[in-house]
Amino acid sequence: MKSPGIPGETAEARPAPLSALYRDCPARFLLDQLADKWTVLVISVLDEGPARFNSLRRRVDGITQKVLTQTLRRLERNGIVRRHIAADGPLAVSYDLTDLGRSLYEPMRALYDWTSRHLDSVAAAQCEFDKRHRS
Repeated sequence: MKSPGIPGETAEARPAPLSALYRDCPARFLLDQLADKWTVLVISVLDEGPARFNSLRRRVDGITQKVLTQTLRRLERNGIVRRHIAADGPLAVSYDLTDLGRSLYEPMRALYDWTSRHLDSVAAAQCEFDKRHRS
């Protein structure tokens, strides 16, 4: 099958475009992880400095131990969070943002700020929608 864009190239031979609009794009998987509400909240806490697991759990109201563990593991795997194990004394694990993680804080903060500024407008739009679509 010929590709419409490049003469002589087949669609099968062409690598998937780097666009989250395509289902197999790696950016889609990363975007899914980064856009998660728990990720945004954990990163906002860690932007204030290193934190231990239970401190994070207390600060992020409503997050379960399981979800916090999964979120931290994904963030660590993606190079956004670093896990530290204290070498001395009892087992103490803390987490902090890497340079990559700190670079993510600004865009996440912008999204959080937008959410806060437009909460009333969104609530009004939801009410209007619900009125129009009542059974």
